[in-house]
Amino acid sequence: METFTNIRALIIDMDGVLWHGVEPMPGLCEFFQTLRELRIPFILATNNARSTAAEYIIKLAKMGVTVVIDEVLTSSMATAQYLSEHFEPQATKVYVVGEAGATEPLLAHGFTLTCLYEPGADLVVCGMDQTITWDKLATATLNIRAGAMFVGTNGDVTLPTERGQTHGNGAILAALQAATDVKPLVIGKPEPIMYQQALSILGADLATTVAIGDRLDTDILGAVRTGIRSLMVLSGVSTEQDLAVSDFQPTWVLPDIIEVTKALRGESVNWR
Repeated sequence: METFTNIRALIIDMDGVLWHGVEPMPGLCEFFQTLRELRIPFILATNNARSTAAEYIIKLAKMGVTVVIDEVLTSSMATAQYLSEHFEPQATKVYVVGEAGATEPLLAHGFTLTCLYEPGADLVVCGMDQTITWDKLATATLNIRAGAMFVGTNGDVTLPTERGQTHGNGAILAALQAATDVKPLVIGKPEPIMYQQALSILGADLATTVAIGDRLDTDILGAVRTGIRSLMVLSGVSTEQDLAVSDFQPTWVLPDIIEVTKALRGESVNWR
């Protein structure tokens, strides 16, 4: 196993790593206190597109942790950034299946959002939406069938919550793909786009940056594709059984962020 050293920046997933739904993981405050004490810069990079960066800051504050806006990157923010680099926002109409977390970054970049059953969207962007309706899916389907580019903020088919795993954005993408025969362009993990944006924000390099996540198929595979080391925690979706049959592996595996904190402090930990 590679020595847990030369770590100068972290890209950290949230769902399944820092919390389950509204329940914080044990050791959450101590983990962030350690990052501040050791002066390790980080980006909280989540595939979950439902909430805005400001809402994540509030959520963490309620759990006793203070972060700033530049330390949060959602798949919706990454999507809006990517699309602004490939389209002229002021000349591009977007229909969004999603909530404020998906719409606000697009509006901030200057895109025009279309309404239910309004034709003529250039792009259909789909993010996690707990207010999903037949009409939203129908509008997205009609626009995609009319030629709109189909974009998914992320492809997670499940989402860990305090009640257990439920469906994620990938399930909505699958429904739209079945209805249109069009495969979406996915921006979030495991595609390297989010990690590359996080590296740019941090001003960090590949060799000294580590991704921390709980999902082999997104967090860890995304790190592999980006060319950075990764640490998988077993507190979320993926298990040791998943690791045993995977054709790619994280650099390190630990049970949870309590053990990650110990490792960062150079203490003895329960490596898996």
